[in-house]
Amino acid sequence: MGQIEKSFYSKASMYSFIVVMTLIFLMWVGTGQFSHVDMMLFGYLISSFVFAIGMTIRLCAWAVRPAIHQVLKRSFTNIKQKKRVKRNWKAIAKTAFDNIILQKFIFKRGIYRGIMHWLIAWGCIGSFAITFGLTFGWMHFKLIDPETYQIVVMGIPTITMAANGLFAELVYNGLNITAMMVLIGVTMALIRRCKNQDVKVTQRIEFDLFPLYILLWVTVSGLLLTLSYKFLGGWMHNYLALIHQITVVIFLVYFPFGKLFHLPVRLLATAVPMNYQEVVGVDTRECKSCQAPYSNDDQIADVKEILGVQSFDLQLADGSYLADYCPSCRRRIRVMKQLNINSNLPSPNGPIQTNNGIHIPGFGQKRDDSYYEKTGDE
Repeated sequence: MGQIEKSFYSKASMYSFIVVMTLIFLMWVGTGQFSHVDMMLFGYLISSFVFAIGMTIRLCAWAVRPAIHQVLKRSFTNIKQKKRVKRNWKAIAKTAFDNIILQKFIFKRGIYRGIMHWLIAWGCIGSFAITFGLTFGWMHFKLIDPETYQIVVMGIPTITMAANGLFAELVYNGLNITAMMVLIGVTMALIRRCKNQDVKVTQRIEFDLFPLYILLWVTVSGLLLTLSYKFLGGWMHNYLALIHQITVVIFLVYFPFGKLFHLPVRLLATAVPMNYQEVVGVDTRECKSCQAPYSNDDQIADVKEILGVQSFDLQLADGSYLADYCPSCRRRIRVMKQLNINSNLPSPNGPIQTNNGIHIPGFGQKRDDSYYEKTGDE
């Protein structure tokens, strides 16, 4: 790999090249050696390659951050340990189901926000799957007879369906269904951002509202296409198709570099409980002062590693680190430092002695006489 890397300007450019070549190869397989490429989707195809390159560059820039790099390194280390196989996959499956499929972390902030976010997220995921599947030719429909279609995936014939059946209608309108999910979710988001005073104060047009506007343009223009050819006899279909294609291109080019990038990054959430789940008797770390269990070995080691890379080791005079203490004891250490008390950490159950010899008067209280005493030099 090191020899190959010398042929490229950077690792990001090398990975981008690999990703593009992989997509071209999969397209070659899916389309039967490019025998049934839909040229009407050529604009989507080019923007999809731009999207893939942008995502690769953005992920490379994101992965080199000290904290992300350490979590990824810890994940690869733990996933290889045989004694942790059951624990790892159980944590991954539970987190993926709760936080990605059901998105419980959003529903905890409110039912309205949960429904809104779930509709946008899964509407986008479904739209991506269908769009990329059709654009790269990984999926197409084959006519078996005048009344039967067959779905071909990566050149492999799969299920057949009646051309006018209910299942076929659901398949044909897959993008319309996901577009309606996104449209409802985006509408709910815009209503919330217009009415919620707390959100109105903190939101930014270019960061918070612009991605919603893009999603709105894509979904509305796509639904107008369906309205045109189904109910209006193809009225302005060519112009609507061009407008929709432009909105999709803008969306795909913007996606890796804006707020919507958090969608693929969310997958890393499955690594957190896998690496740092606190289970009694499993990698449990006790506080150096009060001996109360507060974390685990992996998390403390990673915190020290991340801070060390950033030149913030936070090492104390006795050789220990702040990360070796529980939050309560860290606060006590901070108070002692502010009071210029350098003695050992006292009992966690007793009060901190704040008398350091400096007399500060309160309201109606005179200063200590020693404050007014003159030294011999005066």
